[in-house]
Amino acid sequence: MGLFSFIKGAGKKLFGGKKETATTNTTSQEMVGPSKEELLKSEITSLGLPISNLDVDLSEKVTVYGTTETNADREKVILALGNVDCVGCVEDMITVTNPEPEATFHVVKSGDTLSKISKEVYGDPMKYNAIFEANKPMLSHPDKIYPGQTLRIPNMA
Repeated sequence: MGLFSFIKGAGKKLFGGKKETATTNTTSQEMVGPSKEELLKSEITSLGLPISNLDVDLSEKVTVYGTTETNADREKVILALGNVDCVGCVEDMITVTNPEPEATFHVVKSGDTLSKISKEVYGDPMKYNAIFEANKPMLSHPDKIYPGQTLRIPNMA
């Protein structure tokens, strides 16, 4: 449990900009879509991350509650929320039932590749696949990373 910082202007665009207005005959009503909290929960669900009793609170930061079996799943939930545009901080209130060593996080810089990060962290660029696998399902391809994105770097002990 803790507080994790992210780059607020980088990440997946989940939140639309303007509210739409629909006109029916002479009355005008505002069409309100899902709340930001619902959109964040939907993102976790769509990624298939195993977490029960998921709840998300959004104020100055995103606070996430729930229960997972592993730290890996906990970290993926935190990253999935933190790598959303306009999210600068995630407060982790997730309970882990079967804890194992935690991964470290790496913020992608311009010019980074998974191989380059792997060489920096593990001393071997060919271990990039460990980083890719540790960030599935948020990453769909090893080449699809972007500056400002935060990645899990698994412990290779």
